[in-house]
Amino acid sequence: MKTAKKRKQMAAAMIGLLGAVAFGSRAEAEQKLQKLTGAQIQAKFAGMELTDEAHWGEVLERNGTLTITSMGHKSIGKWRIQKDQLCLETGKEPGAGCYEVWLAGRNVELRNQASSVPLEVVLQKPNQGR
Repeated sequence: MKTAKKRKQMAAAMIGLLGAVAFGSRAEAEQKLQKLTGAQIQAKFAGMELTDEAHWGEVLERNGTLTITSMGHKSIGKWRIQKDQLCLETGKEPGAGCYEVWLAGRNVELRNQASSVPLEVVLQKPNQGR
């Protein structure tokens, strides 16, 4: 009887500990996000790709061209820096507008006033195989 009670207590303690670790990791990741200035965006993003790593990617060419690949379809747009924001012109593709850029490692949050939920993407070297 005491063994079963101890097992339940241990299980409850482990669940609590795992929850605390998971919450702590999420809070830690959020703390690491840093808002970039226009100069930082230009330096880090030119020649790189923003992607969801599965369905779409947008390559920010150094000349201001935005090469968009979405579900096998390619299109061209433009990108620029304006008032410390990344501005995307995507034509008929979704995602046009200007965004504050928050970065933690290769994880990026694009935040704009049109949505209360940031767009979470990954910054990487362009993937030629998409």
